[in-house]
Amino acid sequence: MSAERHLIFGAKGWIGGLLIELLQKQGKEVKGTLVRFESRDAVLKELDDYKPTHVYNCAGVTGRPNVDWCEDNKEATIRSNVIGTLNLADCCFLRGIHMTNYATGCIYQYDEEHKQHGKTFTEESEPNFGGSYYSYTKAMVEKMIKQYSNVLTLRLRMPVSDDLNPRNFVTKITKYDRVVDIPNSNTILYELLPASLKMAEAKLTGVYNFTNPGAISHNEVLALYKKRVNPEFAWKNFTLEEQSKVIKAGRSNCELDTTKLVAALDKLGVKVHEIHEAYDLCFQRMAEHLKAGTPMSW
Repeated sequence: MSAERHLIFGAKGWIGGLLIELLQKQGKEVKGTLVRFESRDAVLKELDDYKPTHVYNCAGVTGRPNVDWCEDNKEATIRSNVIGTLNLADCCFLRGIHMTNYATGCIYQYDEEHKQHGKTFTEESEPNFGGSYYSYTKAMVEKMIKQYSNVLTLRLRMPVSDDLNPRNFVTKITKYDRVVDIPNSNTILYELLPASLKMAEAKLTGVYNFTNPGAISHNEVLALYKKRVNPEFAWKNFTLEEQSKVIKAGRSNCELDTTKLVAALDKLGVKVHEIHEAYDLCFQRMAEHLKAGTPMSW
């Protein structure tokens, strides 16, 4: 039996499920818990019973079908994204356990200082996007959780898997009637989820922008999708102003600086591709899986 024991909160979710599959494939001892992470007594009991060496927080509210849900359910959003996250971090701290917190980089938007294809947002940049209640709660909890010396916070953005899971950013934009065309940082899970486990096992802490280097526009993504996956695919664009008329909450658009992440991964012997290369490889794998009728694999 491995000396490491991995405990995943949010095990029924998309990211949590992928982490369980990945850890199992690596031969690690892993448990996905259904304990509500805002329940202090239940969390402490789970930690004491299972005695994990590593805890992963994949729980939280993003909203169904999208973040607009959070605008009408603010209490539930706070209970999960703020109270639950802080409670889990605190319980892990009290038990001396490292926690990896899968968070979001959707707390920024382009501004006069950070223009498209210009200066990027670092881990120290002050969040400047509060256009959605989801992003507001995420920015607030990050400010508090960074005080915990046992927590590694990874800021994912627009995560992408090698299949057409409904939560996949690519799946979402291929189903929209129209899309905006703005460069953004994206997280290719095939490359970065294994990297997150390396970081957790090394017990790194602090905040990291957790995306592939560079930024890619929606049109560039869909052009690669058309090239590699679906030659018949077509799409239409609209402006941010037009988009604002059909959504309740604003959407974050930004490019995150990955200098800190790339340096940390280099020390761990992990390489990640620039986002355009990463997407091209992702879509090649996706096409193979779709043709063979097989699920995403590591």
